[in-house]
Formats: sequence, C-alpha cells, structure tokens
Amino acid sequence: MVLAGRGVLVTGGSSGIGAATARRLAADGARIVIAARRHEELERLATELGDAATAMTVDVAAPDQVAELAASAERHLGGIDVLVHSAGISRPAPLEQLTPVRWEEVIGTNLSGCFYVCREVGLRMRARGGGTIVNVASESSFLGEPMYVAYCASKGGVLTLTKALAAELAPTVRVNAICPGSVDTSMLRDDFAALPDPDGALDATRRRIPLGRFASPEEIADGIAWLATSTFATGLALNLDGGTTAVLPSMV
Repeated sequence: MVLAGRGVLVTGGSSGIGAATARRLAADGARIVIAARRHEELERLATELGDAATAMTVDVAAPDQVAELAASAERHLGGIDVLVHSAGISRPAPLEQLTPVRWEEVIGTNLSGCFYVCREVGLRMRARGGGTIVNVASESSFLGEPMYVAYCASKGGVLTLTKALAAELAPTVRVNAICPGSVDTSMLRDDFAALPDPDGALDATRRRIPLGRFASPEEIADGIAWLATSTFATGLALNLDGGTTAVLPSMV
C-alpha cells in the first residue's frame, strides 16, 4: 500500500490500460483524477471507484486544456504524486492514405500530448519536491509496422521524450515508460475490425507473440504500478510485450 493516500493523475483513463490502471491504483489506496475526452465513460468509472476517483475531461492535444487539467488536479488532490500518461490513439492507414491531417492527429495526441502533460505536471512535481511519471509507450517504440507509420513515429518519440525528461527532472522527479505489446483492448479490436480479414489478422498477431496470447489491461496496470513505486528507476523502458521485442519468431 505504498500509494495509500497519494494523489494520482491518469490520462486516457476512460478505457483500456488507463481504466485498468485507475482501478489498480485505487485498490492500492490512491486518490485518483481520471482524465480523457470521453466524459460519459469517465463518469461511469468514477462512479464505480467511488470516493477514490474524480473525472475531468481533457483533450491532451490542446495545451490550454492540459494546463487547466494539471492545475485542477493539483488543487483537487492537494498535489500530484504520480502521473500515468496513457492517452493515445492509433489510426492505422496505408501510406497513400496517411494524409498530413491524419499524421498530425496521431502525432498531436500521442507525442505532443505526452509532452504537454509531462511538462505541466513535471514542473509542478519538481516545485513540490518530488513525484513520479509513467508514460505508456509501446513495442512500436522499437519496431516498425505497416499501416502504423504515424503511430510508430509517435511512440518512438514518447520513449526518447521519456528519457530526456528523466535527465532534466532528475533527481527530483522520476520518469519511466512502459512499452506494452498487443493488449486486448477496444482500441486493438477496433483496429483489426477495419482490416479486410480481422480474424486472420488477430490470429497472425497472436502467433508472433512468444507467449502466444495478448496481454490483459490489468497485466499492464501491474507493470505501471511497479514503475510508479520503484524508487531507483528513471529513464527506464519496461518492455511488457510477451517477448516480441526480445525473441525472434521461430522459423521451424
């Protein structure tokens, strides 16, 4: 119960990894502000978590909204001890359909949004004398994938941004990244639903994972909880991907 009574801000908290993390950290005794664009989903989760959680709506790609969120969350919590930045989108598209508008949407949410949130919260943490940040990156921070050019670029940027922030905010604020592989979330299912053969794509993706299955959001939340409480980790990329970035697929 290291997090008991601590103030936590979780972005992207309306579903998937963000929602699972909010549930996990609330169970550990933290007081949570969950933030995302989808207000109704946030309110349902806040109701589920009871007095431990408060919902705040934000578009992380809008720096003015992020500044307002950071100030409001700090006032509500009495200080932000932990930031989990999970907000992100994928928007897969072949290169010929990856228009500047689509590119900027993904980069604006995933990379610029991460910068805006980490800057606003990280400076507040440093002024208060401490804190820890966990950014949700991806196995795509290390690997390229067709139709995910913008997503891979954004998540590669999140990882190096995390390392640069760890350098700048040390020794007061620790900054780490978790790099999940394929996680069984609505975003993953929506991505595959848009493909010509969704079931075939799901099976092919599952087969390339050495552990032979997708992660659950709760398993990623466990890794985030560890990063949030580890006292000597900063600038770390924790690959929680079932082995996809460490093990070559068998040719036999």
